[in-house]
Amino acid sequence: MWWKPDYYVKSVTDLAPLFLQALSIKGLCIDVDCTLTDYVSNDLPPEVAQWLDQVRHSGIHVCLLSNGGERRIRRLADQLGVPYVARAMKPLPFGCHRALRKLGLSRSEVALVGDQLFADVLAGRWAGMRTILVVPRGADRESFLTKWKRPLERLLLRSLTPTSLVQCSQRSDAGDGIMKGSGSRQGSSAADEP
Repeated sequence: MWWKPDYYVKSVTDLAPLFLQALSIKGLCIDVDCTLTDYVSNDLPPEVAQWLDQVRHSGIHVCLLSNGGERRIRRLADQLGVPYVARAMKPLPFGCHRALRKLGLSRSEVALVGDQLFADVLAGRWAGMRTILVVPRGADRESFLTKWKRPLERLLLRSLTPTSLVQCSQRSDAGDGIMKGSGSRQGSSAADEP
């Protein structure tokens, strides 16, 4: 289904580098607002900054992919030392194509990480990339349009049956870390909704 993410996690910090490498993921296109930071924040939470360092030190390339404005996204990307695509116009796939060129990787080697079904997951699907949905971070300040879409997203996520998403935590201490889409060969369990 076009709206179904390949993986579903509570936070980007649940995506351990070893887990990503096991999936042959060499690059991540990561949304900014409500994925890495609170909505329109200019600062990364310390645990997210630490996670990004671990991902990059493991050899996985990162590109910020945001519908946000050029100046703010460029400033954050410069602080992190990563490429970026601002005003990506998600859910259209064109920003994803630009990010893939900046990463120098094929779409099969890259996953798109974001918090919205109707922007991030759809853009990644249209671009032929794997998609990882995260529970929105600090979404209470989101724009009206995004807040309007959230109930429909929750409804669609509830429709995922235990066989649609299965538990596949990459850490022994993660009780409900990562949920995988219907192509899994693992056992079943129900998904938490954002």
